[in-house]
Amino acid sequence: MLPTVARVLDLDVMRRGLPQVVAGASALERPVRWVHVSELPDLAGLLHGGELVLSTGIALPEDRDGLARYVRELAEVGVAGLVIEFGRRYFDSLPRALVAAAERHNLPLVVLRRELKFVAVTEAVHALVVNAQLEQLRVSEAVHQVFNELATEGAEPAEVVRQVGRMAGAPVVLENLAHQVLAHATAGRGEHELLENWEHRSRGVNPPGRTGYDPRSGWLVTTVGARGQDWGRLVLVDEPAPLPPDVPHPHAMLLERGAATLALNRLVVRDRESLERQTHRTLLSGILTHALTVSEVSLRAQALGVPLEGRRLVGVVLRQRQGPLPAALEAQARLRDFTELAATAIRSARLSALVGALDDEGVGVLIALGSQQDEHTSLEAFAAALRRLSAEAGRDGAAAEPVIAVGSSVGSVRDARRALLEATQVADAALHDAPGSRAAYYRLPDVRLRGLLHLLRDDERLQTYVERELGPLLAHDAEHGGQLVQMLRIYLEQGRNKSAAADAAHLSRPSFYDRLHKVERILGVDLDQVESCLSLHVALLALDAVRR
Repeated sequence: MLPTVARVLDLDVMRRGLPQVVAGASALERPVRWVHVSELPDLAGLLHGGELVLSTGIALPEDRDGLARYVRELAEVGVAGLVIEFGRRYFDSLPRALVAAAERHNLPLVVLRRELKFVAVTEAVHALVVNAQLEQLRVSEAVHQVFNELATEGAEPAEVVRQVGRMAGAPVVLENLAHQVLAHATAGRGEHELLENWEHRSRGVNPPGRTGYDPRSGWLVTTVGARGQDWGRLVLVDEPAPLPPDVPHPHAMLLERGAATLALNRLVVRDRESLERQTHRTLLSGILTHALTVSEVSLRAQALGVPLEGRRLVGVVLRQRQGPLPAALEAQARLRDFTELAATAIRSARLSALVGALDDEGVGVLIALGSQQDEHTSLEAFAAALRRLSAEAGRDGAAAEPVIAVGSSVGSVRDARRALLEATQVADAALHDAPGSRAAYYRLPDVRLRGLLHLLRDDERLQTYVERELGPLLAHDAEHGGQLVQMLRIYLEQGRNKSAAADAAHLSRPSFYDRLHKVERILGVDLDQVESCLSLHVALLALDAVRR
């Protein structure tokens, strides 16, 4: 920071002159860019602004209008202050017209009651100015180095925001254009104090320009975006402090560098999920893994525009019925598109929800229903919107039919984990149902035995049962590359109708019958016995659950 007028007056060399502020005391925090010694009455044309003018006043105008004009011109050019030494022209006081004009223009006017060597003042102040400029260069270099590394490493937005907050020593918030919080850094302060009622507070702060300071709130704000597409704001939240309108905020460069890094990283990772989805995913993951407390989830969701407190919460898990597994990049893109479809469906159904990827295959949704919203009606509206959007995307070859699984509704954030876990279990079970078998969505009663087996899939007794019933057949297929397990599955799914099963397997009846005999020999069972087939069918359903 450049030295202020107040800092200059506090220097030892200035204190020897017994300085006294006689006007413009409220502007003593103006920065001093340079010191200029002059006796010219028409000095303003030689200045650029930010100078501290030293004078004996020997050549100042004598008339009131001339003195007023002299001060006005200095104020208009933006000088930091005017210092007049007693002993040459003035001895005990300055002309009232001069003092009044300085007060009117809020220009710091200082008298020196003892004679000083102006060259000593100039040397001392210029040393401070040069040191400040060198320090600014060092800080600028450090900032650019840090954010260049973050950009090169493809740092997540949360890491960039944390770095800005650490270097500024103040809280920083990244928000979207709807004033919803995407990432934040508290800089050691209370999270609740920072994020509470954020949207309302943020909408009231709109400083001019891409980077601007709001003196009323103390917030420094810069726009985030690139190529003419702005998508958010980076906000430094600090206490209000006096800052002259022509003086840049000390953290403006830091905030702009952080915003540039965020914009660059967004361009680089354009094919990845949006910042909104990342933030939603973080909250859903925090609920499921207990990485975030209930109060943290509620506060952050509220700042994101999804109030959870006092709402009925419904856990939903979405999956897509897929054919052959796609390549990794294709699968990632497909999941990203599916997540965005789900978010669009939520908006279409006029619901409030957290929407984000849960794993490599599924999307989690935590719907927050108000007191006037019916649960079944809301879920049907969401399911209809998602299926319509998926069908539209499917016409372009980009989407498959979604499986919509719903857990129990709960009344608090604390129980949201249970709702999401139940929805996950329902989704895993429902994924094996025939496409188009449901009109809207699945719940636990809809998946029946398959749902029960998915609930028990981690039980070693169920795993032992699967191995006992199907182990030899699984080993045979693994060793010989056969598909006898699939033949058994088709036979049982066709209700033990051998002719229908042969058609479903696209085999001739003799070939299919031969495969069934192999199954009987390997497992040592009679497939004409109902109980044996029932036991094997349960084992196949349990195998699906265990493998999932």
